[in-house]
Amino acid sequence: MQEKPKVFVTRTRHDFAAKEFSFTQADVPAASSDLASFRALAWEAFKKFSLPVTTDEAWRRTDLRLLPASDFKLPKEDAFEDLPVIPEELLKPLTGEQHGGQITLLPGGSQIQLDASLARQGLVFTDFRTAQKEHADLLAKLIGQIVKPDDGKFAALASALAQNGVLLYVPKNVQVEYPLHSVLWGPGGGLAHFSHLIVFVDNGASVTYVHEAASPNETGHALHAGVVELHVGENANLRFVELQSWGRHVWNFSHERARVERGGNLDWIFGAIGSRLTKNFSDLDLAGEGAQGRMSGFYFTDGAQHLDHDTQQNHLAPHTTSDLLFKGALKGKSRSVWQGMIYVAPNAQKTDGYQANRNLVLDDQARADSIPGLEILADDVRCTHGATVGKLEQEPLFYLKSRGIPQREAEQLVVEGFFDPIMQRIPFEGVRERFQQAIQDKLSTMT
Repeated sequence: MQEKPKVFVTRTRHDFAAKEFSFTQADVPAASSDLASFRALAWEAFKKFSLPVTTDEAWRRTDLRLLPASDFKLPKEDAFEDLPVIPEELLKPLTGEQHGGQITLLPGGSQIQLDASLARQGLVFTDFRTAQKEHADLLAKLIGQIVKPDDGKFAALASALAQNGVLLYVPKNVQVEYPLHSVLWGPGGGLAHFSHLIVFVDNGASVTYVHEAASPNETGHALHAGVVELHVGENANLRFVELQSWGRHVWNFSHERARVERGGNLDWIFGAIGSRLTKNFSDLDLAGEGAQGRMSGFYFTDGAQHLDHDTQQNHLAPHTTSDLLFKGALKGKSRSVWQGMIYVAPNAQKTDGYQANRNLVLDDQARADSIPGLEILADDVRCTHGATVGKLEQEPLFYLKSRGIPQREAEQLVVEGFFDPIMQRIPFEGVRERFQQAIQDKLSTMT
């Protein structure tokens, strides 16, 4: 019998790595000589980096293989009118009855309001386009001093391409009574939005600044990459509130760092309820003796959302204090990642560092990863950390239901109680109401 020929089946190996971005150097915005040099260096850094992969330690739990990087385009100037307009509720004061100033960052430009008395004191609160014309030397002096383009692929991308941005400079000893507010509105499927915030609070000054990034829910995909640089001078005070309510189609990446000098104080509040995927790096550098920093985070995920917060508390001088508390709830098939590190330098004696992450998992398919860490190189310090992941406790639910409260309302009360320690850290009723409304909206779809 004649032997049958052997048949070899070849299996093609599919490469699921994310494609590279299609931006070119021609997309780098034109600028004055000093700023142009910075953007050119940022562009070179961007080209040097590959897209992060899960073998990179910081990205081990956040997979970008489905990121359609090559599809994203910059907004076209002749198509701005076709994009959804910003909702009025985003422009309402969140911190009281009035603002000291407000900036609305839109794809086609910006709207700026600033109290005349603050301008007379030398305070600068404006968008990047205006800053390049009226405060070019100040912008060039401050940009890239705290977050470097070399910090990562997305830091370099935002540093090179950001046209929308805010420059806030508070001169020495100026006390800003009314909060400042900015909103970044990034609508449009398939579009890429880049932002850069620079806040410099000089010695002895004080200010409260609330910034929100938002967009509607749309089809397809969209991208945001941002940089936030915060400087708190000697004996200065900054309260910075960040709200992230991107649409569910947005891939959101940010590199943020604060530097606090001797005797300075920073109260940094995060709230995240939106985006398809978020990877956020938030570093607190306590650089001067007696510097203090508090970081408070709120997040609530549902559906297939993925939020990854990477925090670093760096004690670089003696007698510094940091206090971090992040709390999150998860529904559906969503996932949260929090990985935090307290670092104490060899000379940073008498450090007091604390970090805690608490997670409430509301559905069996949701997942929370919580990874605290300590690196202590001094011997006279007090540093503690903690992390928990748990489900709704049945005892308080049973108690509430035994008092005649329906199941859904009882669950909502327990979740609101879980978040109460974070709400107590937020001094503004408007911000608390925004978070509480987000809790209600997310819980309204619970089965």
